[in-house]
Amino acid sequence: MIDERVFNNRYRLDRKLGEGGMATVFCGTDIVLRRRVAIKVLRAQYAADEEFVRRFYQEAESAARLSHPNIVNTYDVGREGDTYFIVMELVDGPSLAEIISADGKIPEPVAIDYATQIASGLAYAHRVGLLHRDIKPANVLVTKDDVVKLSDFGIARAVSQQTMTMTKPGLVMGSVYYMPPEQALGTDLHEASDLYSIGVVLYQMLTGTLPFTGESPVSVALKHVHDPVPSINGKEYGVSPALAAIVNRLLQKKPENRFQSASELATALREARERPSVAGYRISDDAATMVVPSVRSLPPRRSPLPDREYTSLRDDEEERSRRSPWMILTLVVLMLIATVVGYALFGRPMPDLGANIVVGDYTNMSDTQAQAAIVNAGLRVRSVKSSSDTVLLNHVIRQNPEPGVKVDKNALVELVVSNGKPMVGLQDVRSYTSLDAQRLLQAQGFAVTMVRKFDNSAKDNVIDTLPKPGTQVRPASHITLIVSNGPEPVDLPNFVGMSVPNARAEAAKLGIVLDTSQSAAVNGVPADTIALQDPPAGTKIDKSVTVRATVSTGVQSALNSGGTTVAVPGVTNQPYQAAINALGRAGFTTAVHYQVQTAANGYIVSQDPAPNAQVPSGATITVTLSVPGEVPDTNNMTVDDATATLAANGYGIAKTTYTTTAGAGGRVVGTDPQVGTSLEPGTAVTLVVNGTPPQRR
Repeated sequence: MIDERVFNNRYRLDRKLGEGGMATVFCGTDIVLRRRVAIKVLRAQYAADEEFVRRFYQEAESAARLSHPNIVNTYDVGREGDTYFIVMELVDGPSLAEIISADGKIPEPVAIDYATQIASGLAYAHRVGLLHRDIKPANVLVTKDDVVKLSDFGIARAVSQQTMTMTKPGLVMGSVYYMPPEQALGTDLHEASDLYSIGVVLYQMLTGTLPFTGESPVSVALKHVHDPVPSINGKEYGVSPALAAIVNRLLQKKPENRFQSASELATALREARERPSVAGYRISDDAATMVVPSVRSLPPRRSPLPDREYTSLRDDEEERSRRSPWMILTLVVLMLIATVVGYALFGRPMPDLGANIVVGDYTNMSDTQAQAAIVNAGLRVRSVKSSSDTVLLNHVIRQNPEPGVKVDKNALVELVVSNGKPMVGLQDVRSYTSLDAQRLLQAQGFAVTMVRKFDNSAKDNVIDTLPKPGTQVRPASHITLIVSNGPEPVDLPNFVGMSVPNARAEAAKLGIVLDTSQSAAVNGVPADTIALQDPPAGTKIDKSVTVRATVSTGVQSALNSGGTTVAVPGVTNQPYQAAINALGRAGFTTAVHYQVQTAANGYIVSQDPAPNAQVPSGATITVTLSVPGEVPDTNNMTVDDATATLAANGYGIAKTTYTTTAGAGGRVVGTDPQVGTSLEPGTAVTLVVNGTPPQRR
């Protein structure tokens, strides 16, 4: 594998990033799409198992469907000989395991943020029917912008059924610390199983330790199943009651006592951030029963009355208990009779002795409807906002008390109201090409528009986004890409008549290159002075274009050497080829400048020097050719005719390819780019000809 540096003629291995129990990870390059990727190469023992290979392909292809900001994208899965590999998004940042190892405990706000992002990614995976089954800090990556990404969906599912049977050290230990009890028992797994693993990760982030440890993987697994649910000492670790309660609920042995969805967990975490002192999620079903010690009885004392037989306190209590029910019942009946008679005599209505009100079900109502219903029922209402993946904006997510509970009049009902889907961190797509960035963000559900501006960075690369990278935005929101249009063109000054040093200084000031290597004797132009330039003055050019100038050697030097001057023929308004031929017959070379316009295409619209100017024979004449700015139609032309047509439209031929497509032999059947494509004049196209290449002699 070390010698084979490119997989499937596409993925190049550049350097090793790290090794795990199941794979070796390389930093690589997709040489087709020209992007950096992570290439995970599976170990040889997995490739030898046909059942694993089948499951691996199936699960990796399923994982490739996942597209979420908090999940590492899976691009491809393949095989090179006996080696199996997965191509994934390259995340620039450490794993959560490395962060915990370096920092120990993680501050509570950061831990809540990381756990919320993990839950957000899991919620998306669960919605499309995928469980992770191997959530642990090593499978959680954190970018430099603190965006959390879950990795190894495909591997986790494919390996899960083999993990407990592997005996090689390291294959079990990394995962068993985060294994839910039902996985250790071999029973069915579900969404709450992944949430248990998040609970272990969150416990480790907050305390710097694991809830269960042991001398062997089996002993750790047994502790997950049988040991009491661990709790976090808030005073010792500086953890709020709300977050400690969430961890307690996540680590419950029974799945039904945990949160039932990753979305519910994400909402609870956000509430814990807003109200850290409210421990609203603690569950005690799995906790050991607390034994309350009994209170010692006081010793009996004798009665002060000599004529009363002594009885113990217990005898007195038994006697009172025998007669008290009858006495209480008699008193209640008498009070009721008195109340009825009193209200009858004074004409007052009877009070409502059953003042309890049954709380209605307000979930999924709009907050306005729910508040009106609660007030009409004689209750008070208070609402708080929270994000939700599933509940509509301004609708009730849940309530407290629950529906059906009886409460007193004017009791308080708390509503948790959706303020829309949870915010996500905007991925940094700067330096991506505009098309790659657009495809990536659209795959994440965003609406994308582009705004172009001149910039010194490469043309068509993204230089910024609105909002800024890393900003928390809502799913499906609008993102604007700021795309480079390349360096801003400059108006070319008139160098003709300048001395060479002055012309070079002016060019350097504008950041353009001036080529003064060509010289000629020009009548009336002093030596070491610019006599001609190409392109002509006033042309807008990119800074990458080289401006060619002809330096005068002075007319005397030309005459002394036997040189002669010739009148420049007028070629304005002539067809391109006729103008080139006329200048060639007069002994001149030609430099062509292009002007995109809708009229006079294929004709010369100006020339420099002007007609009849006296210049040395062999000098360069600059002509401006009117062109439409798009590839012309050359279909069914001969190669010579097509070449002339392309030249008249400002294009050359980069190469000629041949095809067996039906058509006349030796005739043009197309171009690349195709006819009608907008293309910068002065560039070259590929000519496609029907037939076979001519034989070389």
